[in-house]
Amino acid sequence: MKPYYLLLHLMPCYNSNSFSIPFLKSLSFLLFYAAAFCSSSSQTPTLVLPLKTQIIPTGSIPRPPNKLPFHHNVSLTVSLTVGTPPQNVSMVIDTGSELSWLHCNKTPNFPTTFDPARSTSYSPIPCSSPTCTTQTQDFPIPASCDNNNLCHATLSYADASSSEGNLASDTFYFGSSDIPAMVFGCMDSSFSSNSDEDSKSTGLMGMNRGSLSFVSQMRFPKFSYCISGSDFSGLLLLGEANFSWLTPLNYTPLIEISTPLPYFDRVAYTVQLEGIKVSDKLLSLPKSVFVPDHTGAGQTMVDSGTQFTFLLGPVYTALRNEFLNRTAGILRVLEDPNFVFQGAMDLCYRVPLNQPKLPRLPTVTLMFRGAEMTVSGDWILYRVPGQVRGSDSVHCLTFGNSDLLGVEAFVIGHHHQQNVWMEFDLEKSRIGLAQMRCDLAGQRFSVEQ
Repeated sequence: MKPYYLLLHLMPCYNSNSFSIPFLKSLSFLLFYAAAFCSSSSQTPTLVLPLKTQIIPTGSIPRPPNKLPFHHNVSLTVSLTVGTPPQNVSMVIDTGSELSWLHCNKTPNFPTTFDPARSTSYSPIPCSSPTCTTQTQDFPIPASCDNNNLCHATLSYADASSSEGNLASDTFYFGSSDIPAMVFGCMDSSFSSNSDEDSKSTGLMGMNRGSLSFVSQMRFPKFSYCISGSDFSGLLLLGEANFSWLTPLNYTPLIEISTPLPYFDRVAYTVQLEGIKVSDKLLSLPKSVFVPDHTGAGQTMVDSGTQFTFLLGPVYTALRNEFLNRTAGILRVLEDPNFVFQGAMDLCYRVPLNQPKLPRLPTVTLMFRGAEMTVSGDWILYRVPGQVRGSDSVHCLTFGNSDLLGVEAFVIGHHHQQNVWMEFDLEKSRIGLAQMRCDLAGQRFSVEQ
């Protein structure tokens, strides 16, 4: 698998002609260190976060019970420092989670843990604090009180194991800027038997709408990102993005249900999926299959912590059958009932290793209320790393079946958000999107590719 490059760099407040960032090519991940606060034309503070991509195994990132249990997942990560004096950490950016957390294991020779004993600004949160008693109400597992009267949090793994720790606050640093008293989870870090993968990430940065998420604590009115589909470079903007060159966005409202329901995540970025087209054909499905039922099952979540897109069974089956019909005679189906990629993607094809590119494939359009997202070309199929059958590579449809994972939701992953400007408008409770060459957007800020 070729290396992934993702430079997510905040919109500079400088003139683009005088602001240049060198983008180095190499055979490893690029980590670009730069961060700053600035102000847009509306005087809203904007924060620079440099990100990269890496493969995260199951277990190294604990997920709430409604999350998807992938064996491997390409995730977006940010490097920063925490504590006094600062300690280096790396965190997965996840719009589907609330609590930011760090591995806080004092085990010797474990390089990617945060040691609270070394930080003079570290402060554990007592269980009597309003932070513990009221702001944790949307946690999948309620916070509790430990033997030391400290706020205790539990995170669930996809494999049903769990990790426990305490809520605390400390100073987070982004370049020369510091954010004091940021609340996070200081968690036991024995997450995975794969120490090589554990060494790549120190924790997770929650970006959903919960009161303790990173964006909520920072009170950003909105944030945006644009991930290039050509070289995985891109832009992340925390704050306003008012630019004349920005393609007009189509907005879809966020769906909110105030009543607690067992299968509805109230703080997720939930939108209303209304239909799916394969090329120009609208799948024949009743509108009701896209609407959450009385238990909350069936919501559509936009989740940067998930790589691919997953659909509930009846919708997935309709898409699978139509795509299969459209590719008959074009692609050779992998006839292996025992192979299901990531446990949910069972439509795969054999493509000759010496074939330079895939044939022209049908597009898939996700139709939201007020906006559409079209997936085409190389983003329709994904070459499975390490899978070879004879002289053929294995490519799978990048839509999976949520039912096979026991997840009662539609999930829109970041693979299908490539070359789409994604704006999360928290003030107006909506998501804006527009097709865009994200590599060209990077050039607007003199980012060399």
